Amino acid sequence: MAGERLAGKVALVTGAGSGIGRASAERFAAEGAQVVAVDVKGAEETAAAIAAAGGEALALVTDVADEAAVAAMAAAALERFGRVDVLMNNAGILDAYEPAAETSTETWDRVLGVNLRAQFLTARALLPQMVERGAGAIVNVASTAGLNGGNGGAAYTTSKHGVIGFTRQLCFDYARRGIRCNVLCPGAVETGMTKEIFASPDAAVMAAVESAPIGRWAQPEELAAAALFLASDEASFVNGAVYLVDGGFDSK
Repeated sequence: MAGERLAGKVALVTGAGSGIGRASAERFAAEGAQVVAVDVKGAEETAAAIAAAGGEALALVTDVADEAAVAAMAAAALERFGRVDVLMNNAGILDAYEPAAETSTETWDRVLGVNLRAQFLTARALLPQMVERGAGAIVNVASTAGLNGGNGGAAYTTSKHGVIGFTRQLCFDYARRGIRCNVLCPGAVETGMTKEIFASPDAAVMAAVESAPIGRWAQPEELAAAALFLASDEASFVNGAVYLVDGGFDSK
């Protein structure tokens, strides 16, 4: 349903090429935002879909774990739109559920690079202009794996715990400067990335998904609705929250 909950705002979404990121970028645009769609692939398709629906979007192909690439991304977004009001740090990768002893240094560095370092780099690049204007909303995407062990491999779980800690510190540092920072924690979401990992009906993770009270996977659009709330002025007093959208998985 289209509306105006982000009318007049500019929203930058990382990992916007598919899944939660694409659903969120399209929902933000439907609610009036000009969108910067960022991803290593698929960003152009997301921007084209937004334009076809009557919105405005800029696609930026960016490896968000790369410092120079993030600096260039931020500069391009600010050159095009003049500001970024909403930052949704959504880009993320999985690690094949490897325990620590089986995790390579390469996997560890890449997973933490995309899932955690990238959120720091992107926030650092865009916070100064939010501080200057005294307003902004940051939505960092973590996972139920950020709240406990067992829901991911060593690298993935560590990265998602780090996202929650990073966001809480952002909340502490910037709340009185007009910037709200919250964490969105999805449970099992049906996306292209998760389908590859959860392909086997015998996988232990599938049993965990099915054991959630709601008994099904989430759809990306359901996460986009939650992200929209956190990004909008309706959440004006929501700050430092760990916002679970997991069908009750973490309530068992």
